[in-house]
Amino acid sequence: MTEQRFHPLNLLRAFVRPIDPVLLAILAVLLGASFLLMMSASPERLENQLINTGVALCAMWAAARLSPQRLLSLAVPLYLVGVVLLLGVEFFGETTKGAQRWLDIGITRIQPSELMKISMPLMLAWYFQQREGAINLRDYLVASMLLALPVTLILHQPDLGTSLLVAGAGLYVIFFAGLSWKLIVPVVILGVTGIGSIVIFGDQLCQPDVDWHGMREYQKQRVCTLLDPTRDPLGKGFHIIQSTIAIGSGGLFGKGWLEGTQTHLAFIPERHTDFIFSVLAEEFGLVGALVLLGVYFLLFLRGFHIALHAPLLASRLMAGSISAIFFTYAFVNMGMVSGILPVVGVPLPFISYGGTALVTLCLGVGILMSIHRHRASSPD
Repeated sequence: MTEQRFHPLNLLRAFVRPIDPVLLAILAVLLGASFLLMMSASPERLENQLINTGVALCAMWAAARLSPQRLLSLAVPLYLVGVVLLLGVEFFGETTKGAQRWLDIGITRIQPSELMKISMPLMLAWYFQQREGAINLRDYLVASMLLALPVTLILHQPDLGTSLLVAGAGLYVIFFAGLSWKLIVPVVILGVTGIGSIVIFGDQLCQPDVDWHGMREYQKQRVCTLLDPTRDPLGKGFHIIQSTIAIGSGGLFGKGWLEGTQTHLAFIPERHTDFIFSVLAEEFGLVGALVLLGVYFLLFLRGFHIALHAPLLASRLMAGSISAIFFTYAFVNMGMVSGILPVVGVPLPFISYGGTALVTLCLGVGILMSIHRHRASSPD
């Protein structure tokens, strides 16, 4: 019996047991695309991205091995640690490119706001699990306050893109917990009205002497640049103009891998991070972009399939929120580099260069794997 227990095949089975093959196959396609695009956009960073990927996959595997109940037991500590680290950024953070987002912990620098993309849905899922069967308006207000604290701290850094993603992750949990449409519809109407007003009266609102109360000047300029990039074609509008040129020049099938002129002549800004979708569209065309959209859609569907079959309310909320935030990541990034949405610094999930964001995303995949693995478990 002892020999069988330590047989290499048994060790291999124990290693792969937490892994969902469907999610792993989708992730492999996305990471493969990341390496291909990195070789074209910024080959000198490929080695670092391989290291980042190795660390992220280890984090995914570790999360997949934990049960959903164990993950929920970490929700409150992770949330509190995240808030403390955000406060640390507020007082001791390092400033890069005009934003105070990083915290030096000695051996490396971390971006605590990334942690909140996972700890926020975990925290709210834990809270609603405690209130299952008795959820009322007060609980939604408490959840909103738990969400507002980290989002406010991230906005103050300032980091509009990450604050929107953290807010989105939390709002998805609140919505899936059963928030009434009577409360959602007025907010949607208010938002649509505000966006419509900006579009209609954009010329007047974007005048230098007009103050957008509650928004920083750079955020105002991003919105104004979205409305009319030619307002400052060699300044604030340059990046989005070059990005849309690259996307349009790719045509149906693209110019070919390593053949993108906008990419290799360095016209595309941040081509290895936020604007890497422009590289893909230029070199692989509309077909390549649609294939990537299809892969993201499969990831979204798989995540929601796992959510629908989860036995615990908290598991359903976590899986639904994580799946929705993957889609939000992709939608916002593609929208901003295509000139549909303001540029808010959101990376293309699993594709853009970066360590902290990739680890966070793979942790999300690991949580989905954990929920799928324990789908037959009954609530305690």
